[in-house]
Amino acid sequence: MEVDVYDTYAKSQQGHTIHFDVLVPRGTGADQAFAYAQKWLTEIGEDAQGLDQSRCNFCHAEQARPHVQADIQKQGYHILQMEGCPKPVF
Repeated sequence: MEVDVYDTYAKSQQGHTIHFDVLVPRGTGADQAFAYAQKWLTEIGEDAQGLDQSRCNFCHAEQARPHVQADIQKQGYHILQMEGCPKPVF
């Protein structure tokens, strides 16, 4: 499965930057990726208003790994947590 990767930055309620990627099935529109980013921020207890559409941008497409595919089949998207996230991946 190919996925589109949206590089995303939000401002936390404490004022720090939250950096994460939203991975969605290839061809998913930017509006849907943005909606998934807002949903995930709410799920981790952050204010979705801390995310601006201009900070959720298509980056590239790639082949999805099995755990990413499983998340996408389950909920429609996968979040790759990076800087300022609850469970960052390094």
